[in-house]
Amino acid sequence: MTELRVYLLVKDLARQFAAYMSTPTRARGYPPMQGEHSLIIEVAPALAIHRICDLALKTAPDMEPGLLYTERQYGILELHAADLDQLNFAGNAILKGIGQKAEDQLKPRTLYADIIDNVSDQHAIILNRTREASMLLPGKCLLVYELEPALFASVAANEAEKVAPGITLVDVQMIGASGRLFIAGTRKECERARDRIDEVLGSVIGRSGKG
Repeated sequence: MTELRVYLLVKDLARQFAAYMSTPTRARGYPPMQGEHSLIIEVAPALAIHRICDLALKTAPDMEPGLLYTERQYGILELHAADLDQLNFAGNAILKGIGQKAEDQLKPRTLYADIIDNVSDQHAIILNRTREASMLLPGKCLLVYELEPALFASVAANEAEKVAPGITLVDVQMIGASGRLFIAGTRKECERARDRIDEVLGSVIGRSGKG
């Protein structure tokens, strides 16, 4: 039986998050564009994701898969489209094909959140060596946020940017045991982003359990 871990619709991709998802390390398939909508799914066992992909693309051939990935335990698929109805149509076909409902996914859980004021230059330099998005500048505030399942970092990053468009998306780690966000800006922007992430994650309907 296929376990549905994440069924996540990310609406209206924001500029920085869309650019991050379009980098070669993320978009191994078709890069998404700003303003499009994204459906991100995680299942176990990992190879079941290929059945998920088959169900989606045979139902809605115009869908563009940006990420099809299997890690040690879980399989991940990202689909995007400009037409939200078509994306929902593909998503419903996936759910029907595996006999699951969207609310069968895991409910996200926040593991850690903090805002670091006035980041030092050495701290910024070493963090920038491993980032996958924009640079962290010394003197900025830095919001760090850890959650599980990891894929929920995607909607967290997108919603943070929409509510605080002046922030800098430094890194989004959305695959693995837990998801991690690094967001830079003013103290007020970081607080606004954190509060929005808390709100969005808290509104997700799903089953309880460790991610």
